[in-house]
Amino acid sequence: MHILQHTLEHSVSDTLYLIPFLLLTYVAMEWLEHRTAGKTQEAIQHAGAAGPIVGAVLGVVPQCGFSAAAATLYAGRVVTLGTLFAVFLSTSDEMLPIFIAEQVPVETIAKILGAKLLIGMIMGFIVDTVLRLARRDKQKLRIHELCEQDRCHCNNECATCESNPELVYQHHDDCAAGCSHEHHAHEHDHDHSHGWKSILKSALIHTVQVGVFVFLITFALNYVLEVVGEDALASFLGSNTVLSVLTSALVGLIPNCAASVAIAQLYLEGVLGAGAMMAGLLVSAGVGLLVLLRANRPLRQTIAIIVLLYVTGVAWGLVGNAFGIVF
Repeated sequence: MHILQHTLEHSVSDTLYLIPFLLLTYVAMEWLEHRTAGKTQEAIQHAGAAGPIVGAVLGVVPQCGFSAAAATLYAGRVVTLGTLFAVFLSTSDEMLPIFIAEQVPVETIAKILGAKLLIGMIMGFIVDTVLRLARRDKQKLRIHELCEQDRCHCNNECATCESNPELVYQHHDDCAAGCSHEHHAHEHDHDHSHGWKSILKSALIHTVQVGVFVFLITFALNYVLEVVGEDALASFLGSNTVLSVLTSALVGLIPNCAASVAIAQLYLEGVLGAGAMMAGLLVSAGVGLLVLLRANRPLRQTIAIIVLLYVTGVAWGLVGNAFGIVF
């Protein structure tokens, strides 16, 4: 009981301390999303061969649901697989708000985001190059198939979308996989009107939900540290760097912001090293993975993409450990 009480007190105080920083961060992020979401999607659609560059750069911007948008565009074959990888690997999900709330030095945050951006670009070009050499890079648009798959009865609009891919979001708000009702549920029921009321509402919802995640993870972490001992846990993970990288990347695949929250918190607590942290955050594509599973066909291709994403995160994590990279 003493351990539980002590753990609860520390977890509550640690979480309450973060709330104002989280709220301010999410207000800024929601404002940015409301102002640039359409332009971001349009930029990626028209990127062509430079898709991995555009995807990696825009993926770093902490826009809620951007990985889901990229997954939808790929499912409709509007963007390349390399572009999708660039977005998934560079997107920061909930990492950035946590780092800002914990007042991590700007230089450190910039290094981590820069590493994710660079890795996203490199892997995006590698994927597209391999597909091009294998002559698997030419695929027809699947927007019409997305409509039929979701039974949205928008056949008349599909012809327009096929000739104008950038209209996929405008014409299929209720049927394209990335904008389905299920997707909106995962995106915390965002209201994308441009008023401050909707921005504050979305920011508050995000703050509460992430705050709860932070509390639960902090409580669990503090309890483990109280029982096992921080030095013992850090020593175990430190002496099993490969295992920590493999586990972190596996946690990162959980299609929920809790994954990136957990990885960021464990890294800040010193439990995870830089390599393990990078492995987990590289694969933390959030709800984008759910959208990809739901929308992309065939299923075996989607599974292969997720496996490759995991292998990529693990590989770069191990490389980081091998070269002793720190942030």
